[in-house]
Order: sequence, then structure tokens, then C-alpha cells
Amino acid sequence: MELNIMSSSVIRVGIIGADTKASWAGASHIPALAAQPEFVLAAVATRREESARSAAETFGARRWFADPFELLRDPSIDLVTVAVKVPAHRELVLAALAANKAVYAESPLGATVAQTEEMADAAGSLHTAIGLQGRLNPSVRRAAEIIAEGRLGRLLSARVAATTFGNGPESVSAYEYFDKTAAGAGFLPIAAGHVLDVVEAVLGDITEIDARTELLWPQVKLVDTGAISLREVPDHLDAIAKTSSGAPVGLQILAGVSATDAHFSLDVRGSDGWLKLTGSHPAGVQVGDLALSSSVDFAAPDSPVATGTGPTAAEIWTGASINVGEVYASLARDIANGTYHTRGFGHAVHNSRLIARVEQASRTGLRQ
Repeated sequence: MELNIMSSSVIRVGIIGADTKASWAGASHIPALAAQPEFVLAAVATRREESARSAAETFGARRWFADPFELLRDPSIDLVTVAVKVPAHRELVLAALAANKAVYAESPLGATVAQTEEMADAAGSLHTAIGLQGRLNPSVRRAAEIIAEGRLGRLLSARVAATTFGNGPESVSAYEYFDKTAAGAGFLPIAAGHVLDVVEAVLGDITEIDARTELLWPQVKLVDTGAISLREVPDHLDAIAKTSSGAPVGLQILAGVSATDAHFSLDVRGSDGWLKLTGSHPAGVQVGDLALSSSVDFAAPDSPVATGTGPTAAEIWTGASINVGEVYASLARDIANGTYHTRGFGHAVHNSRLIARVEQASRTGLRQ
């Protein structure tokens, strides 16, 4: 007999997009769930029977579906994770919400601000989570506490440097859609969206932003086919922002940076001290762990609830479960306690509107 969420602490999860080949879900969500007894992987779904069956066998799911909408209708699923390409989010998320499911969706939630708002409005009182997982990294949470407690004194300035191996001069055909405007999944919504969310987690909401974007590589070589694809979206960002904590922030995000040169740093300077967050995952700040250092004493960040690697994940995705695991842990507490502390679709709207402000600032040359 299946356990019921209302009478058990076990939350039955169905993942849409848990392919065994080059799957973000396989690299991050699968090991994040496996590390936490509050969850069980009840089902996986892809668009093809062969891949769905293989995913269930490889990841240890109880059931598989070649039609994602069958998974959504399954009454034994409590939480649906949507980890597919952004243009497919809207239809699946709205159907999951209509089926009265809790939903964890990857970021960006929608291909446009309007789509994101539509899904947030449809969520009502259902529990949701958005995959802006970097803000729940234990070191980020501790840095935010230090600043919130005023231990650095008056905040004077902050500086951010960030990189990603994506969005460079070469790609593969499976990822060509990232470079198309209509997909809503390019450099700004993903790379910049994650970095700016970590900045806001530590320093408060961005109240003003002035931004410049560039399209450095308008022609992208698809290395698996040799074809040339035309990039339609920016692949570089420089920005100056003001935050609700009072700290001005200078920020630069570089794309197409090799794994050996990958780097993230957030330096915060206050009248009474400083702190620094650093990381080196090739994919960006949202993937892998971060280290915290400071001139003031602080309690060590909590240990991550998940550190494992998916059974089919490439080595470069090592650490991808760390921050995703923190989202699941937060969501489990909310579901158990009837609380809503986990950042959900309402926060996805905030992030989507912030990226729209960045685009507007770059387009007009006016501070937003």
C-alpha cells in the first residue's frame, strides 16, 4: 500500500524530465531526494517510453510514464518536479496545479514575465518551489545572517564577479534553444537570474539597477553537428545596483569561461568588517558549494543535507545536489508544518521582473 502524505511524513515525488542522458534532474534532483528520507521517488516521466523506463530503472523510481500528463493525474503523486526545457514549463505547471499538486519548477519558471505571473496566480495556496537554489546554500544563508544582524556595521559597498561555462562561442544542438529569444532561457534569465538572486539573498532586494549587456558571440558553433547557429540574446552583463540594505553593488558576469577559470565571488565591505563568498563551479553560483570567510567571527555554515551525485551524471555536475537538496528540505518542512517559507512562484515573478528591468536598463540606457 502507498503511504498517504496526510498520514505520513513521506512525500511522493514525480519528476518530469528525469532522463538518464545529460539531465539536470538526474544530476541534482535525483541525489537530492535520495539523501532525504522525507521523500520517495514515486515516478518519472519523459516523452518516450524507452527513456522513461530506463530512467525509472536507473534512478529507482516506482513507476514511469511516457506521457507526463499521466503522471500529473496520478493520485499517488504529492509533489511534481518540472525539470524540462523552459518553453514546456507553462503547460505542465498549470496542469500540475490544476491537479492540486505541490510543484517544484526549475528557473526561469516562464518564458516571459506574463507566463510567470500566470503560473504564480494559478498556484493559490498550493506549495510551490522555484529553482533559484543558490540562495539556500548554507554559506549564503550564514552570510545573510551576519549582515542582517548588523555585524559588518554600515554597509559601504559590494562587488560581484561571476562566470559560467555556458553561453560561449561553442555549444551543442540540444542546447541551441538557449540562444533563441522566444525560449526565455538565455544568459540573462539563467546565469544572471541566479547571480542576482544570490545578491538579493545576502544584501536585500535590488531597488535600482543600471545595466549594460553585450552579444559577444553572435555566431555559435554547434560542435556535435558542425553547424553555425545565430545567437539572438546577450551573453555578457555589467551592472551597478543599489540594494535595500543600502549597499551599492558592482557586478560582472562572464560567459564561455573554461572550467579551469571558473570563479564566483561576492565581496561585501562594511564600516566594521567584511565578508566574502567564493565558489568555482563551472556552471555558476547556483551549482556546487560556496565558501564563506569574514573578518568577524561566525558559526560554521550548516552541513548540506545532500552531497551525492546522480548515477548517470557527468563529472562536471558533481555538487549539483547540494543547493537543490536545501530547496527540497525547506519544502518538506513547509508541507509538514503548513508553512510557506520556501521561495515559490511568487518569488519567480520577482526574479523575472528583475531580469526584465536589467533588459530595459540595457536597452534604454536608463537606470531602472
